[in-house]
Amino acid sequence: MTPNGHASYSLSDLDLRMVRSVPAGGNWKDIPPSVPSKRLDQIRASGGRTTLYGRMKWSNPSYTITTYFNRPGNGCYIHPERDRVITSLEAARLQSFPDTFEFVGSKTSRTKQIGNAVPPLLAYAVAKKLKSLKRGSGRIVDLFSGAGGLSLGFHWAGWRSVVANDFFQDALATYALNFPKTKTVLGDINDEQVFQQILNLALSNGPIDFVIGGPPCQGFSHAGKRMIDDPRNSLYKKFVQMVEHLKPEGFVMENVEGIISINNGKTFDEIQETFTNLGYVVQGAKLLAANYGVPQLRKRVFIIGLRDANVDLDWFPKKKLEKDKFMTVRDAIGDLPFETNQDVTEPVEYSKKAESKFQHLMRGQTTLKNFFGGQEIW
Repeated sequence: MTPNGHASYSLSDLDLRMVRSVPAGGNWKDIPPSVPSKRLDQIRASGGRTTLYGRMKWSNPSYTITTYFNRPGNGCYIHPERDRVITSLEAARLQSFPDTFEFVGSKTSRTKQIGNAVPPLLAYAVAKKLKSLKRGSGRIVDLFSGAGGLSLGFHWAGWRSVVANDFFQDALATYALNFPKTKTVLGDINDEQVFQQILNLALSNGPIDFVIGGPPCQGFSHAGKRMIDDPRNSLYKKFVQMVEHLKPEGFVMENVEGIISINNGKTFDEIQETFTNLGYVVQGAKLLAANYGVPQLRKRVFIIGLRDANVDLDWFPKKKLEKDKFMTVRDAIGDLPFETNQDVTEPVEYSKKAESKFQHLMRGQTTLKNFFGGQEIW
């Protein structure tokens, strides 16, 4: 039996007409002008992204899975063969969440949890590399944890989350279900009581090795105002303050791919300066999830800070897969039934035996070591 979440999202009659016009690998350009749509008219006029109204192709990785994968017009989310968008189970697979990972909440809630998550296999690569550098014994605090994609990758690499915090109730309920030994704190970290609760729980059982998380950085710095002083960056500021209080061996901050280059690199320079003042050496790198076994062309930036670090060492994982070996949509979801449920909580039968090594991994039928061909060098 598959886990729950293989439930269909309803589409309007107009959306169905457009979906049926798009071939595998196609997009909005394949929809004929005879299909009436004001939004499509706007896309045609502006020359919108080629992923809009996109249909996946079995032989390629997916494009980035966002929180809007239940809407065909917002990305490349149409099933390779069926005239529907992908289910939350299929999206979770494309994010590299194993089938044992259970999501809590409605279909809409799941789109947010899955789309906002860090792909666990990508997180695993980063965490495994840090382990190889002999950094810390493995106790972490996960801020802005969401459903737990970043924590899951760290757990796979031998770390253990002590405390996790998020303000999204369903996401934190999902986290608590999948990490029952981790203390969870629901609430806005800008609330001083919430901040103090996280801090007290973190310190109650010994030192913390790493603080991890993806704080939103909405107000990028400009002349006259430092990034950390911009009220729009209050969540980033709280991440910095938590690092300052806990004094961990290091931290991992995950963010959008543009954070290193925006404002001609000044934003990243400010991040480096902020943590340098706290005693950390800081490096950042943009990583492509597909290079680490995720069947998705998702790019994210990881900013790592380490105490007393050797800057001559490579802190980031080596690519495990090149383009010709990327996991594909078929590798990811080809074993799942094409037919879907209406009820998000109802499991279904697998349609066939696992065929790809990725499917075997998602079903718990192989190990991460075997998945990566026995390679241990990160």
